[in-house]
Amino acid sequence: MPDPTRDAPDSSAEPRTFRDRPVSFVRRSGRMSEAQERAWSELAAHYVLTVERDAAATSVRPGATVDPVAVWGREAPLVVEIGSGQGHAIVHAAASAPDRDFLAIEVFKAGLARTMLDADKAGAQNLRLVEANAPEVLQHLLPEAAAAELWVFFPDPWHKKKHTKRRLVTPAFARIAAGAVRDGGFVRLATDWEEYAEQMRDVLDASLDFERAFDGDWAERFEGRVLTAFERKGARAGRSIRDLTYRRRPRVAHGGAAHDKPAAAAGA
Repeated sequence: MPDPTRDAPDSSAEPRTFRDRPVSFVRRSGRMSEAQERAWSELAAHYVLTVERDAAATSVRPGATVDPVAVWGREAPLVVEIGSGQGHAIVHAAASAPDRDFLAIEVFKAGLARTMLDADKAGAQNLRLVEANAPEVLQHLLPEAAAAELWVFFPDPWHKKKHTKRRLVTPAFARIAAGAVRDGGFVRLATDWEEYAEQMRDVLDASLDFERAFDGDWAERFEGRVLTAFERKGARAGRSIRDLTYRRRPRVAHGGAAHDKPAAAAGA
């Protein structure tokens, strides 16, 4: 049976390996509403970043880097959310913090459309969106140390044992996140799956690039995160919400140059 997480290759082209590991999402197709279609036709030119692709439809070609100052038209702290879904958290954040810039990373077109509609209604002109695989955005699209904060709220837990390899937060992802976040910047995570929360904590604790920015077992709930459908669903099911916050350690210089970004992208 075909793997739905991979894009169908062009039979007329030479065979290519799209990614060296599974991505953390299954890209579902679905019909968009009239309003969502209108968002793409009328709002995407402002909100959605144009991405040069590699082999896969959600890939980012190595070297296809954007200049945040050119994209947002100013220098400001950049907050990046991975898996923004319908955009509830990031639209609220962007509207509440006009002095900051925001980037929503999502692979589901309907979710991006909803985000654009809500951002336009809220007047969140400091928000941009990108339809792409998140690790490739961090590694290829954004310059080194571009993000002041990186948010990973309620990623797919892939709770079945045979699927845990698809989880986003892994040691490979931690290395890529370390390249994207500036010194002293933050990675903020939240999940309602305790076992995944423990994995996230183990991964970031083991990273030499990050340090805990909380005391005790878990961080306090991030006050900048609005209550979303995912959090409500977890709470209704009786699952505790676990937050984690990590600070990017200063980069170690070798011969006057900081560590390079990781050479190999993780398809997570």
